Amino acid sequence: MRLNLSVLNAVERWFNNIAKRPALAVTVSILWLILIGWIGYGWHLGSIGLVDETEPLFAEASRQMLVTGDWITPFFNGQTRFDKPALLYWCQAIAYAVFGVNEWAVRLPSALAAMGLVALGFYTVQWSLAKKDDLEQVTLPTRRYLTAAVAAAVMALNPQMIVWGRTGVSDMLLTGCMDSALLCFFLGYATSGQQAGGRRQEAGGSSELFSSSSPPTPHSPLPNKWYLACYVLTAGAILTKGPVGIVLPGIIILAFLLYLGQLRTVLREMRLFLGIIIILGLSIPWYALVIWRNGQSYIDSFFGYHNVERFTEVVNGHSAAWYFYFVIVLLLFAPYSIYLPLAIFRLKFWQRSHWRNQERSQQLNLFACIWFISIFVFFTIAVTKLPSYVLPLIPAAAILIAFLWSDLFPASEQTSKISISYPSSLLQLSSWVNVIFLSALAVASFHIYNLLGYDEAAPDFRQNLQDAGLPTISGWLWLVAATFVAFLILRRYWHSIIAINLLGFVVFLILVIMPAMFLMDQERQLPLREISAVLAQVKQPTEEVIMVGFKKPTVVFYSHKNINFIPSTEKSLEHIRNLANQEVKPPSLLLVTNKKNFFKMDLSPDNYENIDIKGAYQLTRINFKKMKQEKVKLS
Repeated sequence: MRLNLSVLNAVERWFNNIAKRPALAVTVSILWLILIGWIGYGWHLGSIGLVDETEPLFAEASRQMLVTGDWITPFFNGQTRFDKPALLYWCQAIAYAVFGVNEWAVRLPSALAAMGLVALGFYTVQWSLAKKDDLEQVTLPTRRYLTAAVAAAVMALNPQMIVWGRTGVSDMLLTGCMDSALLCFFLGYATSGQQAGGRRQEAGGSSELFSSSSPPTPHSPLPNKWYLACYVLTAGAILTKGPVGIVLPGIIILAFLLYLGQLRTVLREMRLFLGIIIILGLSIPWYALVIWRNGQSYIDSFFGYHNVERFTEVVNGHSAAWYFYFVIVLLLFAPYSIYLPLAIFRLKFWQRSHWRNQERSQQLNLFACIWFISIFVFFTIAVTKLPSYVLPLIPAAAILIAFLWSDLFPASEQTSKISISYPSSLLQLSSWVNVIFLSALAVASFHIYNLLGYDEAAPDFRQNLQDAGLPTISGWLWLVAATFVAFLILRRYWHSIIAINLLGFVVFLILVIMPAMFLMDQERQLPLREISAVLAQVKQPTEEVIMVGFKKPTVVFYSHKNINFIPSTEKSLEHIRNLANQEVKPPSLLLVTNKKNFFKMDLSPDNYENIDIKGAYQLTRINFKKMKQEKVKLS
């Protein structure tokens, strides 16, 4: 069905001028990627302290690697840490060596992984559309560059990517390696298809700006450069999070090739046996060394508990209903998630013969769809569920959204009309749902005080949000965005709707999310950093430090001291009693807890000294010398 669309002639002329000046096109593309990368991942990256409890576990284990020089076995708090492989620890330790031990260095590998993935996503989408221009014998720079720009922006600027791209844990590095490997596979697959079809670009053609070099000859012992990059990045994914780094890409690529009936042909092109040697050669040495050094304990902990059991059983209480990831994708890929059903429907993936007859370079849409569905289904089946598990499907979702919007750009140079392959009523319906969703966000923002739960570690956070006026700013922001989208629907300016969603999210990030993060850090994490600084100063060489009732690994990172984490006041009292009743007792013990747990312990005032209180936390010294063995009051 054809729709009338008013295209801004100035924008069209601007993009045509860019196409005629390749150096300018490259410059503008790089500046765009730098801008969205800085907004999403560079701005205030190290201005907020580490967030308990996973981030400081990685940060401290990496610091221990740098301090001890042991780059094989990760340690945290004096104990081995076998949760994840070594690649992120290595990256963070190198960042420490270059930039010092600080929050910025902790998060730098995640931020770089996110920005690198976004840049490769931009390249892949632009390259695919350049090949489409060649096939259609047209030059449509507006479609190429705007679609690639939308793909990069949607990929970079969504809650899920920003949360993990600004956090020093392994999820974003895994996603960066694994999803980049998938994009490299597609580029290798598509360029090999070019050679098989005997197609060559003409020198000086407009689509050469981001073109790939020619693949190797059919008799070459090596796969093309993109397949090689895919193998190297897959090894990186394995070194970041283990077997899932090859299992998920394998499932996606296998499903894609089986669907197209290209399995044998492409596996030959990939030189799969050589690829397996490359992957194993890069990833296995560290696993061999860590198993040689730690034996069965590493195998049981990493492969057994952190891989097999997480898929087959509930680990650490992280269970959820079957629809959990529907909610996660809806909220953490907001506000673009509303258009995902339409973006998938427009592909008509059930028309297998259509896709099998498409040029390889034009199958990126289908590849992204299979990529998205495979990861979604895989983790829906898994018993243990966490929001970060579906992070690797977000780039695929961004590509799907971008290609949905590419339909709204002119299909030729001679017309300002667009042609879409689905009923226009579906686009209207999705857009009105977009309005409803943004309106719901506005209502939720105005009532955020009642929606947020009480946090005893940050008891005044909700009130601080209210006093700062952030709920009001957020509510009006999303209400204005909903109004603009409704106006664009009524005027049928479909191409501008995605811009409103992107702009709304960026303003929300700058005016609401970032100030809220500073407020949360000031109340929840700053007291722990202050307690850590005091602890580092007052701790005596032989003095034990215990933390009672909760686990805050940030204290280990910021104090550089080992902490004995004790989950309950009852067990802590038993531990203190045992120390007090020893024949050779230690002179004292440092206790980190909150006021509630401290009062529950009911210690005798004669036996302790309050050193400092910061926020909800306090540091206390228990003096065993003042205790009498027969009259220790610890009940």
